[in-house]
Amino acid sequence: MKKIFLTVTVMALTTLWAGTSLEQKIGQMLMVGFHGTSAEKGSRICQDIRKYHIGAVILFDYNPVNKSKPKNIASRKQLKRLTSQLQKCSYDGKLLIAVDQEGGKVQRLKSKYGFFGKFPKASSVIRMDQRHIRSTYLKMAKELKSVGINYDLAPVVDLDINQKNHVIHGLGRSYGKDPKVVARYASTFIDAMHHYGVLTSLKHFPGHGSSVGDTHKGFVDVTNLWKKVELEPYRLLNRKADTVMVAHVFNKRLDARYPASLSGKTVNGLLRKKLGFNGVVITDDLQMGAISKKYGLRNTLKLAINAGDDMLIFGNQLDPKHTVSTKKLVETVKSLIKSGEVNEKSIEYAYRRIQRLKKKL
Repeated sequence: MKKIFLTVTVMALTTLWAGTSLEQKIGQMLMVGFHGTSAEKGSRICQDIRKYHIGAVILFDYNPVNKSKPKNIASRKQLKRLTSQLQKCSYDGKLLIAVDQEGGKVQRLKSKYGFFGKFPKASSVIRMDQRHIRSTYLKMAKELKSVGINYDLAPVVDLDINQKNHVIHGLGRSYGKDPKVVARYASTFIDAMHHYGVLTSLKHFPGHGSSVGDTHKGFVDVTNLWKKVELEPYRLLNRKADTVMVAHVFNKRLDARYPASLSGKTVNGLLRKKLGFNGVVITDDLQMGAISKKYGLRNTLKLAINAGDDMLIFGNQLDPKHTVSTKKLVETVKSLIKSGEVNEKSIEYAYRRIQRLKKKL
């Protein structure tokens, strides 16, 4: 009986996938940012979600084009309406709607928009007792869920091992130096999110805690600073993690040519084969300086897909002059497949992993 059920399930999934076009499978691999506090039927973002089956969107409050106006988040009521509109545009009602909500400096749902907005940073959380931590993260998850956000790009599992690190240590985004302790707090965070049906992402693989530079601004080489212990939280949380976000840090000892996010040795080799992670791998924003200043769009897409990344972030947040359309992204990937620079099987594998992830919703 069990065997028959499995066969039927596999056949049903195969039928579902068979009816999905190549460009829609590519669309599922994209997480895009857009400008607007609503997503009516005729809006560009809604049309793109519908046509290309975009897999995910990422929302921001800060508007880099007009600082006096919010980009996507203005109030509770508005955000709930926006996420509802976005889901209606999607073909399966399972569009991944993501934000960076860690606590401390990194929380998109701020008090000024009518949210709690005072969730503590990781370095403050570790001074709280376990019950208080759990209730804090449950409150965070409930708030996300209440406005239709189903994917939190957190928790940070970088180790606090470099006092000169501005992006992790300086902002108090780490739970500490001990990987077991970090994994324990991250696990509490994930459990709280799962309680309300919100997916999570461990970040920033293979470790950003030892770095000095900021990948938002440019090339960051951690070759002489990175320690193998930074992989431990990923090993410990291997089975619990929904997704893993790969950083743009460059480490000659792991790959002498490419930064982690574009490195097959790091993603397919280290994360998948060595650490055994079978879930969705998502890149950090591919428009960050570490990538955009060194690689063109076509090359970035080719390297990221060939490295084994399943979901590619184009947040359209960092440089208003260089936003990229979904159409351009999809067409570029299609041309890479046509030229043989990208194997269509890579798209298929990514698509299947993303569908498995969405089943958790």
